[in-house]
Formats: sequence, structure tokens, C-alpha cells
Amino acid sequence: MPKPLPGRFKRILVCQLRQIGDVLLATPAIELLDRAWPEAEIHVLTEARCAPVLENNPHVDRVWALDKKRLDTLPKQLAYYRQFGRMGFDLVVDFQQLPRCRWVTLFSRAPVRLTFTPKLLRRLLYTHWTRPKDGYAAMSKASILSALGLTWQGERPRLYLTEAERAWGRQYLQGLGVGPGDILVTLDPSHRRETRRWPAGHFARLADLAVAAEPRLKFLVLWGPGEEGLAREVAAVPARRERLLVPERLLSLREMAAVIAQARAHLGTCSAPRHFAVALGVASFVVLGSTSQAWTYPAPEHRDVALGLSCQPCNENSCAKGEPICLTRLTPEAVAPRFLDFLRETGEKGARA
Repeated sequence: MPKPLPGRFKRILVCQLRQIGDVLLATPAIELLDRAWPEAEIHVLTEARCAPVLENNPHVDRVWALDKKRLDTLPKQLAYYRQFGRMGFDLVVDFQQLPRCRWVTLFSRAPVRLTFTPKLLRRLLYTHWTRPKDGYAAMSKASILSALGLTWQGERPRLYLTEAERAWGRQYLQGLGVGPGDILVTLDPSHRRETRRWPAGHFARLADLAVAAEPRLKFLVLWGPGEEGLAREVAAVPARRERLLVPERLLSLREMAAVIAQARAHLGTCSAPRHFAVALGVASFVVLGSTSQAWTYPAPEHRDVALGLSCQPCNENSCAKGEPICLTRLTPEAVAPRFLDFLRETGEKGARA
């Protein structure tokens, strides 16, 4: 039988190491914890590359930004984990059960250690667990907190930009030639998995069709580490370069957020920028391959489109058919009317240059 839960917590640790989008999807649960115990310190353990999305979050008191490169020996790892035992955490919420999360949970010695239903041997590490609900990913994650009497009420992921960051985003877009009369859409064509990546040529053709119907449109093609070539492939035709803008350098996560915040909408694959859009109150339209709709925030301004094959969603990283036809056969001509309807129906705000 689980141990009885205390009525109050003074120091809480949330473990969500990766990925960037998943860390954002944990912010509704963090907000619920802060609302329930406003006097408690809330700490978050995440990887250093994900930490920027938690900056300025009013529900987070401290971010433990784990740098795996610095923990390259067992003594360094043990020294790092021992820190958590000295912090006096009385609640640990582990959203992942990754090896490092389990080590931190063990060393924390917290009286309440909560997670999703663990495998039999892992149950020795935790005092309480909950089977997560099916549905929207942030809701599913937050449902683990039902053991604490907390319920998701539609809270969306949140990313908190400063006024200086928003001003930088406006100035950056002005430098690219985005004016007050333009309708800016950020476009993310990338994904490391082929079963989630719509072909670059399809995105380019969709942009052509959209601009033909709405000449005020401009697309800012986002790219991450190792993805610049794909972004430039989308904008490869010289005639498109006035409307398909590619950053000349890699934007930081918060810089990317600052330009998404200025957009009318976001278009892309099932990757982190779609969650940035939700977290910033920007409408999103996503092309789905193997991914389910569980990653789409349940609101009219956030939509997805899929070919609708019987094998979808398979949630696989490679296609058993050899070619991800769920993506290659989903034509820009089929997607364009739905995308244009989405732009019209989500309302026009344009680029705030």
C-alpha cells in the first residue's frame, strides 16, 4: 500500500531531462504544483540544452541544468547525485524514469517519490505512482499528479519571454525585411526521424500555393544544429527567397521563441517549435506522419493534417514499407486548402514589426 501523503511540501524536485519539447510539455504540471503549494520551492532537473525554455518561469525557483559531458566519470556522477540528498526535497516527481532521473530520485531520499507506473524492480525507488491518462501529452504528463489530488484543467505549456527578448524579435524580423503589412508564418521543416519529416519540396510547394492565394505571406524557415541544409533546400529556388526567409545563423532557443512570438502562425512537423507556438499563444498547423494527435493542443487554433492511412499513427521511427508514404503521398495541393482555411479562421494579426 502507498504511504499516506503529507498535506504540505516545502521543496519539490521535478525530473524532466529531455527533449526540448517535452520539457515545455512539463510546464503545466509544474504550474499545478506551484498553485497547490505556493510556499514550496520548485526545482527542475533537465539537460543543459533544454534549460533555456524554463528561464523566467515564475513557477520555477531553480533549474538544475545537467551537463552530461561534465559527468564523464563515476566519482563525478556520484558527487553530482549526492547534492540532491543534501537539498531536503520532500517530494520528487519523475516524469521519465531515465537512469539519471532514477539516480537522483534514489539519492534525494525524499519521503514522497512520485512517477508513472514503473516496472516491478523500479518500484523500490518510488513511494507512489499513477497510470497516466491517454490524450494530449501535457495532460497525460500532468495526470501523474492525480496521486497528489491535482487535475489538469486545460493549462497550456508556457514559455516566458522578457520585453527585451520580444523587442529583439521585432528588430530581427525588420532586418530580414518583414514589414507591418506582411503576414509572418514560421516554418519548421525538420525532424531527425524520416517518419515525422514532410519532404522539403512539399513545404516549398505549399508555401508557393499559399503565397499565390495570399501575397502578404512571408515564411521564416527555422533550423537547428545540422539542419541548415534542409532549410536552404526549402528556399532553394531564387524566386522564393523574397518570401521564404532563412536565418543566416543558428538562432538560440530563446531567439527562436522571440521570432515565433511575432508570427501570425507556425507551420511545421511534430517537433519542438510546435510546442513553442502553443506556449507563446501562436496558432499552429502541423503535418503528421507516424505521430498521433496526442501532441496537438486541444484548441481550434492548433491543428494537424494527416493522410489518414490505416497504419497511422504507428509512432515508429522508421517505416516498415521502406518509404514513409504517409508523408510523401500527402501532397501540398491536398494540404494547401486546409492551411489557408486555418489562416483565415484563426484570425489575422500579422507580423508585429
